[in-house]
Amino acid sequence: MSKINMSSVDFETMIIHAGQEHDSAYGALATPIYQTSTFCFDTVEDGAAKFAKQVPGYHPVYSRSGNPTTRAFELKCACMEGGEDAVAMASGMGAVGSVVLAFLKPGDHAIFDDSVYGGTNFVCTTNLPELGVEISRVDTADREALKAAIRPNTKMIYFETPNNPMIKVTDIAAVKAVAGPDIRVVVDGTFAPPPLQYALKLGADIVLHSITKYINGHGDALGGVVVGSAADMALVRNNCMTKINGCPPSPFNSYLVLRGMKTLALRMERHCANAMAVARYLESSPYVKHVYYPGLESDPGHELACRQMENGLFGGILSFELKDDVKGLSSFEAGKKLLNSLTIPAIAVSLGDPDTLIEHPASMTHAGVSPEARLAAGITDGLIRLSVGLESARDLINDFEQAFAAL
Repeated sequence: MSKINMSSVDFETMIIHAGQEHDSAYGALATPIYQTSTFCFDTVEDGAAKFAKQVPGYHPVYSRSGNPTTRAFELKCACMEGGEDAVAMASGMGAVGSVVLAFLKPGDHAIFDDSVYGGTNFVCTTNLPELGVEISRVDTADREALKAAIRPNTKMIYFETPNNPMIKVTDIAAVKAVAGPDIRVVVDGTFAPPPLQYALKLGADIVLHSITKYINGHGDALGGVVVGSAADMALVRNNCMTKINGCPPSPFNSYLVLRGMKTLALRMERHCANAMAVARYLESSPYVKHVYYPGLESDPGHELACRQMENGLFGGILSFELKDDVKGLSSFEAGKKLLNSLTIPAIAVSLGDPDTLIEHPASMTHAGVSPEARLAAGITDGLIRLSVGLESARDLINDFEQAFAAL
């Protein structure tokens, strides 16, 4: 067992040491990769006792329901978020699916924010209604609209903060105050993991992450995680996506995430500093109509972000909107040409990598969505989403300068 009291040390110390014990077999410092599908028992009686959970402690029997490498990752995430337990998934959408399947049943009602990640949007507009779950869509940042949407059978309020792709900040504590004790508040914190934001401390019942993004931080492993109370996580683990429906992460991916998390604090500081520098540059650009980034004093969510997001860190992702007529080009054509003229950012749809990533929703992720639906979500033809990486901020700004000049 670790000698460190994780509750008494700073985040930078905790994120390195939490969940990871020195290997008892050989003393390895790094958590070993338990690349096995099943685990052996000493006797039939030993196996029966462990299947029945009559033996105290953690005893994996089959990697679909538990693996030591993955368990170390789960314990680190629980400690990171201040939750009692965590359940790891094979992807961020696995985390989303696990939550809705664990806690919603036919006849229930759930409220989803009016702007969420595309995969989550499909779950709440197609999957859940087909299962008999009633859905309402509101701006969860609008307290009165949220109150009006609650019904006697409301069981869940789900939102992202900051959200995708408009980087809107929602007051977690205010939503929980409206929800009360009987409605679970579920927050997707992918855009602002600790040490930026602690959703459970702010009042959320459950927080989930696509760990593919910042928590892993290297663009080389898919994964998701759900964190909350021990009772809620037991429902997720035993009745939902891992043991029964079977979407645990591979031990190798859990190992990669454990490795990536050790530098989370350092990486987030650089992501945020670079994003702030680029956001300020874009805000001053004659070609940009608006920058969506809560670190800017001009952003409508800035005051809330200063209260809710800690350490003066506002995230590494921003969106910006080009003006309607840029050098005679429509904002749609200017957006495509700008991306094609940049040399450092990769044109890609993920985020949280060391590499800066950029995408043009109207011609990429939301090309199949009707213009009316895009505009309803705030996604204009000139909107561009930028995940600011760990490169030199000066180099990124210089690259934007030459790309704008090339328009």
